[in-house]
Amino acid sequence: MITALSDDTSRLRATVDFVTQQDSESLLPLLLPGLDVAELRSLVRRCRFAHAALLVFPAHARALEATLAECGLVAQAPPQPSVVVRERLALRHRRTADDLDVRILRPVVLGRDGQRRTVEVFALTVPPGSDLEEVAALELARHDEAHVAFEVLAPDPLVLRGLRSSFALHGALPDGGGYNPHENGTVFYFATPAASEAGYRRIELYAPGDHRCQLAAHLAEFRSRQPAETMLRLLTGAWTTQALTALAQLRVADAMDTDHAVDAGALASRVDADPDSLAVLLRYLATFGVVTQDAPDSFRLTSLGALLRAEGSGSMRPLALMYGGPFYQSFAALAHTVRTGQVAFEHLFGANHFDHFAADPHLAELFDRSMAANWRMFEPLPAHPVLADAARAPGGATVVDIAGGNGELLSRVLDAHPNLDAVLLERPHVVEAARRRLGTARCRYVAGDFADVPAGADVYLLCRVLHDWDDDRCRDILRHCARAMPADADLLIVERLLPIDDSPSLATAWDLHMRCNVGGRERTAHHYAELLTSAGLSLIGHRPLPLDGHVLHARRATPAPTVDRGTVSRRPPAQG
Repeated sequence: MITALSDDTSRLRATVDFVTQQDSESLLPLLLPGLDVAELRSLVRRCRFAHAALLVFPAHARALEATLAECGLVAQAPPQPSVVVRERLALRHRRTADDLDVRILRPVVLGRDGQRRTVEVFALTVPPGSDLEEVAALELARHDEAHVAFEVLAPDPLVLRGLRSSFALHGALPDGGGYNPHENGTVFYFATPAASEAGYRRIELYAPGDHRCQLAAHLAEFRSRQPAETMLRLLTGAWTTQALTALAQLRVADAMDTDHAVDAGALASRVDADPDSLAVLLRYLATFGVVTQDAPDSFRLTSLGALLRAEGSGSMRPLALMYGGPFYQSFAALAHTVRTGQVAFEHLFGANHFDHFAADPHLAELFDRSMAANWRMFEPLPAHPVLADAARAPGGATVVDIAGGNGELLSRVLDAHPNLDAVLLERPHVVEAARRRLGTARCRYVAGDFADVPAGADVYLLCRVLHDWDDDRCRDILRHCARAMPADADLLIVERLLPIDDSPSLATAWDLHMRCNVGGRERTAHHYAELLTSAGLSLIGHRPLPLDGHVLHARRATPAPTVDRGTVSRRPPAQG
């Protein structure tokens, strides 16, 4: 049996002594042998010694309180769940994370330099006689969770990248990390170099705020040294998709609060679910920050999880239902696409996704709502200089949204520019949904396809349209646009652009999705420029948008024949 109380007390006292005696300038050279004076000064300016941590094993909450009291420590707040350490213990000991009650608290101590620091105490509850005593014994022998930590001062991507590089240069290797939604902080763990003299095997960099982009690069380096774990995480990625979809299908987010926790049993009654199974689902999603677990079987919704509310602002619930529904099913036939080059969705359902969804009113509505849920990519678009200039034209101007869905984007453009008028071109059943959303005061509706692009407008929008089609169909669409566009009209195209190097991008994932489910593809800026040129258009430039999107600006490059497709009003020619 582990004599947790007495052993925990002696180790905790030693940790307190260490924290009171060290500071950044004295500790960093012990951790990273070989630091020169200039490097040390640079690191000291950017991070400060914040705490030393250890893992203790109380039998219950009162035992933990007794250990703290014997060491003269007072916790400033009740213990909180420790997501990162719980996950590390679960992986290391092949346990289910739900079986590990790991809490964190941070009593304050005063350093010899007068600075306030903390002793970070992780507490794994080990009831007497439980099989967790074996876990405690192994952890006592290895001290894997004992570490020293530095808080990053004024963290930004450049500072974090520089600190990670400096640590790596002196032999500290990535050793995991995570984002803790309970305190909105990002943790980067490093294994100390073999020559380290500090007596700790791990270093933590703690950056206040959400820095999961930098964390992803850090974890990628760590997992490259953990191939079996990396492969397991990749193979279980589909579980996350279905967990989010289940949350959306049951409308769990709508029955939860971001300010107050709710018991899983009471929540199950609200959404007509099995209490135990719902609790398991929520504990799993807590590891991704979708909910937080404030107490056993008590959960609170996060701002991330609130995106799955049905009626919330910016709801992404339709995307969850689409990605976890029809597109999820067709992804199971991805090998067919890779083997034959054919669209898996058509192989599975017997029709392309547009026709399949149009034949089912429920799916048609879901598809249109899921496309509208991508509005975050378009959010800065209404402020684009082309639209702003058109809105300032003294004679008024008109914007045409080609295949504009239910009018989500067009409504934002019109809200931003009261002087603009609009035309929306869409399939007949979608036009009716857009008419209900936008009304008729400033918008005219054309039911048709790409051959029906209205002529004579000032600005044309093609948002997330071209990536649905192969190159030949894209040329046809762009030629229809070119024939309809006056000489000084502008075309704005919103798409994700494939990177020309190996930099990470959402476009790389969407390229696979488009080929498997839709029959289209993502493209580089150069590829779009070639398509535009072949249609008599010229790429002027492109600007970044959120979610790895870009808005490409094109104009007519060659004269086009005059056509009459219900010419719309024109502004005076642009000056300059």
